[in-house]
Amino acid sequence: MPPDSEQIDKLQAKLKALDETLWDGRAKWDHVERWLAQFNSTEDKRDDAYLQMLFLASNFMYFGVREIRALLRSLFRDLYQYKVVEKIRAANNHTLDRTLINSAYEGELKRTRFIGVGNPSESGSHMLYYFRQENRLGKQYFINSLEVFSTSRRVFRHVSKVKDPNILHYVLIDDLCGSGTQARQYCESLVRPLKQMNKKAKVYYYTLFATTFGLNEIRKLGWFDEVGSVVELDDSFRCFGDDSRVYKNASAPFDKAKAKSISLRHGHTLFSSDPLGYRDGQLLIGFFHNTPDNTLPIIWFDDPDGTAWIPLFRRFPKQYGWQS
Repeated sequence: MPPDSEQIDKLQAKLKALDETLWDGRAKWDHVERWLAQFNSTEDKRDDAYLQMLFLASNFMYFGVREIRALLRSLFRDLYQYKVVEKIRAANNHTLDRTLINSAYEGELKRTRFIGVGNPSESGSHMLYYFRQENRLGKQYFINSLEVFSTSRRVFRHVSKVKDPNILHYVLIDDLCGSGTQARQYCESLVRPLKQMNKKAKVYYYTLFATTFGLNEIRKLGWFDEVGSVVELDDSFRCFGDDSRVYKNASAPFDKAKAKSISLRHGHTLFSSDPLGYRDGQLLIGFFHNTPDNTLPIIWFDDPDGTAWIPLFRRFPKQYGWQS
C-alpha cells in the first residue's frame, strides 16, 4: 500500500461519499484507482503522487443535472426577472400594484429572446432546454443567433437587418465563462452588428459560472448592457494560486508545490499549450454535460488517437484533434 495509508483511507471514504451523493456515480472507486495509478507508476516516490492527486480529486466540484437546473432557475429569477420587475416598479413610483406589474412584465418578456452562447451543438445552447423547462417559458422566447438577422439580396450585394425590430432584449446564456475568449469570439459577430442596426436593443450576457477574470474581460469589451453570473469564481478557485482555497487549511502531507509539479509534468504531455487548463485556468470543476478545459487537463484529458490517458471526469472537445 502507498505511504500515509491512514490519510488515504480518509480520502477514499470522502470520495466514495461524494460519488454516492453528488457525483452521480461518475467516479466509482475502481475508476479513481485506475486514474491514480497513472501518477503512481511514473512519479518520484518522494512526491507521494498517489496521495497528492487523491487529495486534489477530493476537492473536485461536480455539478449534476439537479444542481444545474436549480442554478438555471436562479439565473432567470435573479439576473433577469427580478431586475425587470425592479425597473417596472421604479418607473411607476415604486408601485406594489400586482396587476400593473404583471401586465408590464409580460410586455417586457414578449420583447425578450434568449440565445445560447455557441452553436446549437455546444453547451450554452444545450442549457436552454433545461432553462426553458425550469422557468416554464414558451419556446417562442428562444431563438438561435441566425434568427436575429434577416438577409435580402439586392443588386450585387446582400443587405442584412434585424429580423424583428420589436425585440428589445437579447439575453445570451452560457454555462461557464473562464477566460472570456469563447464568449468574445462567438458574440462579436452577433452583438456588435445588432447594436448598430437597432440602437434601442439591449444585450445581456449571463452565465451560470464565471471567473472574476473572465467577467472583467467581457465587461471590458463594452458590448453588453449587463454582464453577470450566478456563481463567481474568484482567484481562490485557482487550485495552485496564492489564495487557493484547496490548500488554505491543508497541512502535511498535502503539498501544493508537489501537486502543482506533478500536474504540470503530466499536463505538458497531455495538453502542452495549457498544462494547467486553458489560459492557466487551474480550475477543479465539472458539469454533468461536460468538463471545461479551464479545469486541470489531468482531470479531463481523453484522446483515443493520441496520448493514452484515463480521465477522472472526461471532457468532450468542441473540435476533435484537440484544437481549443
